[in-house]
Amino acid sequence: MPLDEQAIQNIRAQFPILKQEVNGTPITYLDNAATTHNPQAVIDASTKYYTETNSNIHRGAHYLSRQATAAHEAARDTIAKHFNAAHSHEIIFTSGTTDSINLVSTSISLSGDIKSGDRVLISGLEHHSNIVPWQMLCEQTGAELDVIPITDNGEWNLTNLDTLLTERTKVVAISHISNALGTINPIEKIIPKAKAIGALVLVDGAQSSAHMQVDVQKLGCDFYVFSGHKCYAPTGIGVLWGREDVLNHLPPYKGGGEMIKLVSFEKTTYNELPFKYEAGTPNIEGAIALAAAFDWINEIGLDDMAAHEDHLLEIATAAIKEIPGIKIYGTADKKSAVLSFNIEGIHHYDLGTLIDQMGVAVRTGHHCCQPLMARFSIQGTVRASFAIYNNEQDVHTFISALKKASMMLA
Repeated sequence: MPLDEQAIQNIRAQFPILKQEVNGTPITYLDNAATTHNPQAVIDASTKYYTETNSNIHRGAHYLSRQATAAHEAARDTIAKHFNAAHSHEIIFTSGTTDSINLVSTSISLSGDIKSGDRVLISGLEHHSNIVPWQMLCEQTGAELDVIPITDNGEWNLTNLDTLLTERTKVVAISHISNALGTINPIEKIIPKAKAIGALVLVDGAQSSAHMQVDVQKLGCDFYVFSGHKCYAPTGIGVLWGREDVLNHLPPYKGGGEMIKLVSFEKTTYNELPFKYEAGTPNIEGAIALAAAFDWINEIGLDDMAAHEDHLLEIATAAIKEIPGIKIYGTADKKSAVLSFNIEGIHHYDLGTLIDQMGVAVRTGHHCCQPLMARFSIQGTVRASFAIYNNEQDVHTFISALKKASMMLA
């Protein structure tokens, strides 16, 4: 059951940014697939670090350094526990999903494990961040890129999966949830098949990490990546989870402080996990705030959060269908709280700009999914995406603004 209105109001009250107005109207923020806002608990964690602890970690013997180190490593433990990693040192802090995927793709390329004629499999639903790094790997190694096609309702077409997934496939990189359409992908159908032929599997969890419980050991993948700013945490912090044996095998792709054990002009010995992949001074505050965000999420409960978001998606989808000329993109049976659409004869950017004047924030454009937009012969869509602090009034305000804008632009 969705949370009741009082519970949602109590949650909304924890987000200072939602108290402001846009053009004299209370803000209705529906761009959560791009970035979620920070609750006061996360803001407090960031403020506490900078006002009480601010210091570099691991290498200092003084009090503040010890305090910062303890808080940073406690954050790693929190993330590991939330995602059921076998070891905390499997959690690598990065700047976000894009950084995490580039770390993996570059390290695989440097390893020499991929050779000319090998294959990398992705899907037609991928964000550019899970396309371009693999194209770069293919250019560097001579491997070739294969793509799982997409059906008209925005789901994977797995009819020819056995043709696409062969013993030549060395890497499978797939999104858990589509950022552009909200499709929840059946990754459980692909991961066992990929592992059976010895392929490495990376799951882009940028859209799933804040909307469902993820158990990386149960998934059976080799890498799972996500960004903090989609999980009620600050920007500039993210996570790469990787299986210990795989991370130990692959080489680092950044050199510098922290990632070394011994340096001489003749040879450098790399550090152990997780520091092998964390060159330089990390985003200490970001990691601490990210852990605070997951503590906050777990206080509410991901199941209750998902039920509420699904409820909002249901009523928004029903209401938007009443608008003449509406075309919804992404009608999969299993969806996250993303509503992507166009109105016939109206440019998506014009629509988004006009409803912004009414205080409603949505995303417009190709959502870093140009190949997916090309699949539907469009340049982009309007995308409304919901989070736990949204309520039914947000949906009504959004639909009302959309109706007004469509009449003005018709």
